[in-house]
Amino acid sequence: MEQKNIAHNLSTSLVAGAAGSSSGLPGSGNHPDGGGAGSALLFLREEQMRLAQDLFFFAYRDLTASADVILEELGLGRAHHRALHFIGRRPGIAVSELLALLRITKQSLARVLGELVSRGYVQPTQGPRDRRQRLLSLTDAGRALERRLFERQRERMVAAYREAGGAAVEGFRRVMRGVMDEQTRSLLEPRDAAAPPALRRTVG
Repeated sequence: MEQKNIAHNLSTSLVAGAAGSSSGLPGSGNHPDGGGAGSALLFLREEQMRLAQDLFFFAYRDLTASADVILEELGLGRAHHRALHFIGRRPGIAVSELLALLRITKQSLARVLGELVSRGYVQPTQGPRDRRQRLLSLTDAGRALERRLFERQRERMVAAYREAGGAAVEGFRRVMRGVMDEQTRSLLEPRDAAAPPALRRTVG
């Protein structure tokens, strides 16, 4: 319940601030929409930013911990999980593209991929035009493992989404994209096209 409250607070507090819904707070004014010129900036105060950092840190900690038990049993870590996730989301991804997504060193990626390949979770193939290029896909075992990890985290996300409601989920997604840099946001655009209309990216 504590973790659900953290996720709920993250979405609802940030969405409430983004909507400027701060009536009853100092500086709310008497605007027809219930907020004043100063109320829209209340959620930008330092203490609110500190709270947002707390929420991000705790939410990330608890979400990743959901899958850690499985990873530890297999002698794998979160770097392996991230690689499995993105290879699964983008079958046939080039090693160079995965490197750009993860933003880790070549040496670190080589170690992670080496272990995943040797254990039979990832299958590298030659590029169709450039034999030096390596394209990555999950094997059946890799897909099964990635699914197990996803299901662990999915349970937590579904519970948080249901408790927060659709409007809060949309606002949460907008905030998360706003925190990302432009290059990262561009990587999500093809995925947005497949999302339900109410949850597609609305950040300009």
